[in-house]
Amino acid sequence: MNALQCGRFRLNPSRDCPLIMGIVNLTPDSFSGDGLGGDAAAAIARARGQFEAGADILDLGAESSRPGAAPVPAAEELARLLPVLRAVRDWGVPVSVDTAKPAVMRAVLAEGAAMINDIGALQAPEALAAVAASDAAVCLMHMLNDPRTMQQNPQYGDVAVEVAAFLQARAAACEAAGIARERIVLDPGFGFGKTLEHNLALLRALPDLAAPGYPVLAGLSRKSMLGAITGREVGDRVAASTAAAMLAVQRGATIVRVHDVAATRDALSILNAVEKI
Repeated sequence: MNALQCGRFRLNPSRDCPLIMGIVNLTPDSFSGDGLGGDAAAAIARARGQFEAGADILDLGAESSRPGAAPVPAAEELARLLPVLRAVRDWGVPVSVDTAKPAVMRAVLAEGAAMINDIGALQAPEALAAVAASDAAVCLMHMLNDPRTMQQNPQYGDVAVEVAAFLQARAAACEAAGIARERIVLDPGFGFGKTLEHNLALLRALPDLAAPGYPVLAGLSRKSMLGAITGREVGDRVAASTAAAMLAVQRGATIVRVHDVAATRDALSILNAVEKI
């Protein structure tokens, strides 16, 4: 697999050395209960904790994408994001911004964001151009419909085939727009318009999703699918989340997006040690 270009950074995600993306949630209504809203000082402290725990990428998000979430105006999203981005952009790790708005993309890229993490896979008008004009990476995620409606009886013929086809089409659109292959990451979108059965099918199908050679990001941390399996509330899913991250890496994911960086790093270290024997 080629190196991943994230702005001025060159990363080398692999099964032997997967990257950990630490979540820094700037929304007031996060599904996971860790939303910090507009409290920039608390968000910077959270980012520092993720960084010191060993996060390879910091992912800032200021618009909730939980099921049923309403959109946030771009100005409000930027008011939450920019103070934190400016504080953390020179810490020596790439900063990703989780946004679907081209106006927000342009603003954060101008301020030093190294990756755009888009639940809309750059389908919004001008989104492709916004990222193509930079040297940042992009994570393209699959989502059925939008956050307000995505969990209303999602249906697929074959979820793995349909998600793979969508992501390949979006990667091709990015390359046609001038976004180099080494800047593209794919995310099957666990929990975004999927039932528990769909999510499990996608987890099993990760080797096929990874086969074309793009880095695959798995975002399973604290999600409702883990609660459905374990019966545990969102704040008590650290063990389930680390187990899910390990399974995702075993099946081909090379980036895992997590709330609990230290626990995930320990688990992946053990997995790597065992598989090197």
